[in-house]
Amino acid sequence: MTLDNKSNSGQLPTDPAEKPKLTRKDFLSGIEPRWCVGCGDYSTFNAVTRVFVNSGIAREKFALISGIGCSSRLPYYSNTYGFHTIHGRAPTVAMGLKIANPDLNVWVFTGDGDGLSIGGNHFIHLMRRNPNMKVVLFNNQIYGLTKGQTSPTSPLGVKTKSMPYGSIDRPMHPLTLALGAGATFVARVPDTDNDMLFQTLTAAQEHKGIAIVEVLINCVIFNDGVFAPFTDKATRPDTTVRLEAGKPLIFGAQSDRGIRMRDNRPEAVKIGEGGVSASDIIVHDPANPNSGYAFMLAEMGGAELPVPFGILRQTSEYVYQPAPGKPTPEGFAKVMQGSGAWMHEANGSIRSLEK
Repeated sequence: MTLDNKSNSGQLPTDPAEKPKLTRKDFLSGIEPRWCVGCGDYSTFNAVTRVFVNSGIAREKFALISGIGCSSRLPYYSNTYGFHTIHGRAPTVAMGLKIANPDLNVWVFTGDGDGLSIGGNHFIHLMRRNPNMKVVLFNNQIYGLTKGQTSPTSPLGVKTKSMPYGSIDRPMHPLTLALGAGATFVARVPDTDNDMLFQTLTAAQEHKGIAIVEVLINCVIFNDGVFAPFTDKATRPDTTVRLEAGKPLIFGAQSDRGIRMRDNRPEAVKIGEGGVSASDIIVHDPANPNSGYAFMLAEMGGAELPVPFGILRQTSEYVYQPAPGKPTPEGFAKVMQGSGAWMHEANGSIRSLEK
C-alpha cells in the first residue's frame, strides 16, 4: 500500500521548510470503510487517526500493519504506508519493518482471533522483545469476518456456529498474556468511550517500548451485547472502574465504592460502611515495577469486582534495538564457514567448512 502524497486539505507550505498542518482528513485514504453499521471499529479508527494528527508526525513516518479479520482492514482506510499481511503474521512483518527502518512509527492492528490464535506465538515474542511499536487488539470474543465461530477469547459455554453445544475451552485473557510476556504498556478501553480511546491511544503513541491496547469491540451481528454490562450507561458505573494514575480505585453511581486489598486479594467495598475509609482504597500506580499489581487488575471483573478501563501498566525498561552494523556477504560467509559448520556430501561423508 502506497502513500497518497496529495494533501486532502489542499494546504500548501509557502516556505519550502514549512510543513502544512495536517488534519484528520489527510490521514484518510478516501476508501469508504466497510464495517457493519454500529461496529466499534469505526470509533476506534476515528480515535487512531485523531492520535496521528495530534502527534504532529508526518504521514510518511507511519506504517500500519495488519493480519486478517475485520480489524485488519484498517490500513486500507488510512493515508499512510501500510501492509495487509496474512493471518496472524502482522507482528513478524512489523518487527522486520521496524528493524529495517527504526525511524518508522509502526502500528499493528489485529483481533482476538488473528492475534491470539494462529498469531499467538508471534504476539508473545513481540511483547517480550519490547520494541518501540504499538499494538491495537480489537477483542469482540468471536470470529466476525468468517461469520461467528468461537475465538480464543470466547467465554466458556458460549454457543457459536463452531461450538453449537457450548464452548468447552477456557478463554484466553489478552492482557495477562501480554503482561506475562513482559509488555511495558498495557491498557484496556471500551469502543463506546471516545475520550478514553483517544487519551489511551495517545499515551500508547508517546510510550517508548511496546504498547498493547485492548479495545472491547461490540460485534453487532454475531456477538451483540456481549460487553453491555460494562458499556451500557445504566450499568457501567457499578461494573467498571476507571484507572487514573495517583487516584484511588473508586467506582459506583455515587462514587462511594472502592477496591481494597484483603488477605492478598482485591475486594469491592462501600466507603463508610464496616469501618471502611477512603484511605483503605488502593491508589492506582501503573508504574509499579511489580507486574503482579497489573495482573491483579487484568483479572478483575465478574459478579463481585468491576472491570478496569484505562492504563493498567506503564513502565520504562530496555527498548529493543537491532544489532549495530549492516549484514554483508563477507560477514554471512564468515558465519556459515565458522566454527561448527559442516557439509553433508551426497556420498554420505561429512566435510568440515571451518577455515
